[in-house]
Formats: sequence, C-alpha cells, structure tokens
Amino acid sequence: MTASVANPYCTLPDRTVALPARTFEISPAGRDEADRLRRLPAAELFHRLARDQESDAALLTCRRLVDTFLGDLPAPAVGIGEVGALVAEARTELAPVVEGLAALPSDIRQLVYRQRAPLALLDGCWLDMVSQPATQPAIIVNRLYAQHYAQRGAGNPLHSQEHRRRRALEAAEVTLPSIGAHDFLARAEARPLTALHACWYLALSRLPANFLPEVVGVQFAFRMLGIDDLLLGSRPVPATEALTSLLAEFTELADQLAQARLVRAVQLVIGLEREHVGMLVELARWRGELSLESQVAEIIAKHSGLAGRQHGRITVADRLLSETFGDPELDLADFLGRFRESPYVTSGRDGSSPFTTAMKFGGPMFGIFDEQEAAVFHRWVASVQAGERPTIEISPNIAGDRAAEHWAQRLAASEPGDVVVADAAVADDRELFFRLVNIENFPNTLAPAAERVRRNLAEAEVLFQHGAAGRYTDASYFDYTPRALYERGERVYWDKLVNPYRPLTEIPDRDEVIFTQCTYALGYLVDGAWLHKLANTGHAERESDAMLFAIYADEMGHGDLVKNHLTLTHRMLNSLGVQLPHIRTEAFMAQADLPDDLYGFSLHQLAMCLLPDTFYNELLGYNYAIEMFGCGELRLHEMQKLRHHGFDICYEQAHLTIDNFSAGHTRQAADIIVSYLDGVRRTAGEDVVQQEWRRIWRGYASFALFVEHALLKQLASAPTAEPADDEPLTDLLI
Repeated sequence: MTASVANPYCTLPDRTVALPARTFEISPAGRDEADRLRRLPAAELFHRLARDQESDAALLTCRRLVDTFLGDLPAPAVGIGEVGALVAEARTELAPVVEGLAALPSDIRQLVYRQRAPLALLDGCWLDMVSQPATQPAIIVNRLYAQHYAQRGAGNPLHSQEHRRRRALEAAEVTLPSIGAHDFLARAEARPLTALHACWYLALSRLPANFLPEVVGVQFAFRMLGIDDLLLGSRPVPATEALTSLLAEFTELADQLAQARLVRAVQLVIGLEREHVGMLVELARWRGELSLESQVAEIIAKHSGLAGRQHGRITVADRLLSETFGDPELDLADFLGRFRESPYVTSGRDGSSPFTTAMKFGGPMFGIFDEQEAAVFHRWVASVQAGERPTIEISPNIAGDRAAEHWAQRLAASEPGDVVVADAAVADDRELFFRLVNIENFPNTLAPAAERVRRNLAEAEVLFQHGAAGRYTDASYFDYTPRALYERGERVYWDKLVNPYRPLTEIPDRDEVIFTQCTYALGYLVDGAWLHKLANTGHAERESDAMLFAIYADEMGHGDLVKNHLTLTHRMLNSLGVQLPHIRTEAFMAQADLPDDLYGFSLHQLAMCLLPDTFYNELLGYNYAIEMFGCGELRLHEMQKLRHHGFDICYEQAHLTIDNFSAGHTRQAADIIVSYLDGVRRTAGEDVVQQEWRRIWRGYASFALFVEHALLKQLASAPTAEPADDEPLTDLLI
C-alpha cells in the first residue's frame, strides 16, 4: 500500500485521494484474539465483525481480510481510463445470467435471493466511515459521502437502499433479521463463500482512510455492475451519472499509484461478483436437480440438530430418534431408508400418514416445518405409499466451497507486513490526538482512550450537584421524564444562552480575536466527529440511530463541500491568516498555533466517538450539550468580533442557525434521547430508563466539564462558594 505524500497543509479545496502509508499498531492481546478470530467458521467471523467495531482484534482481523483479498492481486491489466469499459463488459456478461436466475421457479428463486441477500443488504457498507476526522474535507470523500447519504435514504431509513431491498425480498417471501442479528447469515442459509465475501466488504468499511482509492473502486464497480438491482428489479442508487462523475473526478485528482490501486480494486470486485454469481448458478442447478429423497434429507438435516429430546420414546428401526439425531456421524441416506419403511410413513392412504398428520394443526409437529418443507414431505410420503423406492443418493450442497476454501486458506496465512505488535505508548496529548484521528493505524490506543473517557465521566459527576451555576450549561441532575428534559433545555437555552446576550460595546483588537478563534479551532477541526460511527452497518437498528445519522449528515453538508462544516472551519481559519497542517499529519503535532493545554476537550470527544457502543448513552447526552452550545450569546459575540475585523463568519453563522432549539439540532438531540429512552421503557421498564438516563446525563455533564472551567476552578478552591453570574468564562474548551 503506497501513496504519494501531499502537502500536509489543509488548503481548500482538499484534493487528497490517498493518505500516506503507515503501519498498523496492535496490542499483543489484540493480536492473540485476532489469531483466534480468523480460525472461526466464516459465518461466526462475520457476526463477530458485524457486532464488534471497537476492538483492536477486530481491526487487525479486518486488516488481514483486506490483505487476503487484495494482497496477491496482479498488477492492473488496464489503465484507469479503461475501467468503465471493463465494468461494462463484465455487466454485459453477467446480466443475462442474473436475469435467468430471477426467472427461475419460485422455490429455487427464493433460495437464490436468500443466498444473495447478505451482499445485497451490505451494499455500500464500505462508505460507513469514509467521512471521518482523518479524511475530511477531501473532495473525493464528500463525493462518496453524497452517494452514501443517498443510499441511506437521505436520512430516512424507510427510503434507504437496504429497506427497499428488504421489501423486494419480502415480496418473494424471503424475510431476514437485522444484519447485526446472531442468526442473520443462518436465516439466509449463507454458504461459506457468501460469508467470506461479506467479511471482505465489512473489513473494507472499517479501514476506509487507509484504503480510500480501493473504496472508490469498490463503490464504482459494485454499483455499476448492479447485480442486486438486476436480480431484484430495484432502482439503482446512486444513478450511473454520479458514479461515472466520481470516477472522472478521482482520475483527475489521483497520481498513478492511487489510480493503480483503484483499478486493482475494480478488478477484484469484478472477479468476486463473477465468483458469487457463478455460485448462485451452481446453487440453483443443485436445487433444480435435487431428487425428492435428497430434498427430504436436506430438510431433516436442517432440523435434526434442534430436535433434542423432543421425540421422547419414539423409535425408528429400534433406535430412539433422540439418539439418531444426536449422532454426529448421522448417515442421512441410511436413516431415510429406514424411516420410509416405518409405520409413521407407510400407514394411511392418499398421502396421509402419522408423520404428515403430526404436522397439522393440533399435532405435535405443527409449526416445525414451513409451508414449502411440509409440501416436500407430503409429496415424498405419497411416493413411498405408491411403492416408489428409488436409490437414496444424498447430493450435498457444496456450492462455492472450492472458492471459499481458497479464501479461507489465504486468510489463515495472512500476515500483512505493515502490522506492528506493541502496547500503546503515548508521550503527550498531541500524540494521543494524532493517534485518535488516525485510529485505523493505532487500534492499540483504544483501551487507553476508553480509560480516559471513564475518568472524565466520573469527574463530570461533580456537576450533578453544582452544575446549575454553570455559565452556559446546567448539568445538575434531575430524574428523567420527557417533559423534564424539554423544560431543562428551554431554561438553559433562554436563561443562559439567549436572554443574556447584549451586543459588545468594545471589540477586542485583531490579534486577540485571532487568538480566541485559535483556542476554539481544535474543537472546530473535529466538528461532528462524535457522531461519525454511530449508525454503521449492523449498528443502526434503533430509531435514534437514524436520527443521529441525519444530524451527522447535516454536519457534513450531505456531501456538499460548500456546506460541510470542516470546509467552513478552514474558510474561517484562512480568513484569519491561520494555515494549519491537516490534523491527520505528523506536522500537526508540531504546529505552534494551538497550545498544549487546549487538547482535553477534543481528546474526550474523539476517544468517546471511537467507542460508540460502549458509550452510546453518554454520546446522546454529549450530543445534546454540544448542539445547544452552538446557540445564543457566545456565537453572536464571536460573529460581531469577526465581522468587525473583516473575518469570515461562515462557521459561527451556520451553527447559530442549524443548532436552534425550535427545530434544529438542539431540538433533534432532545428528541433522540426521548426516542431512545422510550424504546428502553417498552423493553426493560421504568427503573432501567432511569439507569440509562443517568449515563446520558453524564455525557451532558462531560461536555460541561470542559466548558465550565471557571466554575470548576471555584469549586476546587472554595467548594461551598457560588460563582458570580457575571464571572468571565476563561479557559473555554480546555
């Protein structure tokens, strides 16, 4: 993995398409756990990765998966200018095959749909974290994010690509649980090859900053091939024009190395889609040629492991069914031969028998088999009673197994040369900031980051008692009800943020205004970061998740560079004459514009956002606090000072409007908390609501911990003293 090193300074527009290559630091414990993970069956590995987006073991596994699929590819056979034709040729080849699969009889078509469903529903997951502190506000990242936003239904999950495809699958009577559910792949009857392909796409989604050219290539090739749209008859999103424009813009921005990486990714996707479509054809052919006896054996094999002791003292050929189905060496052909001669099958007439009667309403096996399975059993019993005794030859389902074994062997042997095993050693806050921004390369830093967050949250609880005296916040604790939350928000908004505002009668000089803005800049440069991992694939199952995604999309301008808050930040800084290296660079650690004692606030935010499952509740409260802070007096004063000296007010102005309490992000943040706790109440009860709420309010208080520094100083020096209302706020956001 290589890339040319660009100018480290973040000049607009940001033309970055590939980040400099760095090593991946993994803790020894993470390495050991990752060694265990890659020995798991493919379906279990997928489930672990889908649920675990926080451990360094999972990230090392993802790095190994990327190496598994990309590491041994030959040099590109074509240039980037020929990629469009290459994909079009592959689509022309595959389209009639896929359309033929969609025209199969319903029972076989359902099997094909179910097998393809994991990839159809994962489509676009590689864009989940393409927008992050290390990559924003690059042009190509925002083009990708605009497509991600469209595929996610422009913030409405009912309009998302995944939801539309689920509706198409359900119309074909294929219903699956959420991607993060333990039985997602089992219910899809996913073959090992499907599971391994799914693991690859999920792995890429966790490392997009390091593999940005590959993400562009995968997005272009997978969407242009459009296998799932062809199979399900769905409308392509994004449209072809957006994809071709993406490729053209990348070509213009990228050097030869980055272009070659994109082409290799395109070739990989074409190869994987050919491989998977070929497996679907193999699967359909196997099912179409399956004898009636093999169909029965397949159903018995599917259910026998769940039978347990349910059959009591029932025997077939003098052996208890509980023993037969508990035998790991079960010979299905032998059992079927004995079962078809048993009175459970042969007695009765016209296809009825004790066995089929037991499946009817009121029978001991009612509800065990679905409608199609019951129909197979009825046909088989009728054939047995008609005297048919064909040779029982079980045809095992081995669709895709040869290719799956190839990938499994490659994963078992994968040892990327850029992986370094070491515990995190962080010298100071500047280095910790660098590591958290580039967390893909420093997953061994997740554990110390989590510990830092826990310390901050514990310290913030002092404001549960004293927070009412805050200048801009009120973190004093109260028992939750929706009404109490909205009332607290109204009081803080009006009494602390809006009503105290009076225009400044004296404007600080130019240098002081620049200095003040520089003290805020470290927070501005990670604007929105606290939300960027909160609605990833497998982690977007609550109403509150979709609402959080919508706020983050607003922060990123929905992929529109002009509206992106990181663009606004750099516009404002440029107007001040302040040019900083990009926060992902080593050069940023050495910059002298932002003093060392300003890092605490941004470090807390970055550390918490990288662990969105561990600190979900706290992030809800933090989000509420930071969105409300964008309103009122402080913003209005900063706008007045900036405007007086002719500086750009775009950043302050955007937050003053978008964060409003009536319908903006502040109100939405309160609604998100209410939505989440409503779900808790329905599933766990009121007592648990209050427990969850306490964590949420700790998140709010943790923001106040950095804003109300003057209050905390007074509490430390005179715990019983109450600060004056007009005490100047010093050391803001440190």
